[in-house]
Amino acid sequence: MEVPRLGGRIGAVATGLHQSHSNGGSEPHLQPTPQLTLIDFQWKLGMAVSSDSCRSLKYPYVAVMLKVADHSGQVKNKSFEMTIPQFQNFYRQFKEIAAIMETV
Repeated sequence: MEVPRLGGRIGAVATGLHQSHSNGGSEPHLQPTPQLTLIDFQWKLGMAVSSDSCRSLKYPYVAVMLKVADHSGQVKNKSFEMTIPQFQNFYRQFKEIAAIMETV
C-alpha cells in the first residue's frame, strides 16, 4: 500500500550535452545526446507502508513520471522511483547544472 503525499509537474525541452563521470578519470567530459523533448514531468512523494513480504516498511520514495518525444515525434513514457538519498544526489546534480547554465 502506498500513500501519495506531494506531487507536481513541469514541462521543458531537454537536448544537447550531458556530463559524465564514467570515463575512468577524475575529469568529467561532455557527450552528445539524442535530442528529446520533455513533454511532461510529474512527481510524487510517497511512503510504502507495507508489502506482501513485510508488514511495516515505512519507506519514503520519490516517483518520477516522464513523457518524452524523440526527434521523429514518437512519444514514450518513462518512470522511475528514487530513495531519499538518491533523490538528494539527483537534486545536487541539478543544482550543478543550474550553476553551469548561469555561466553560459
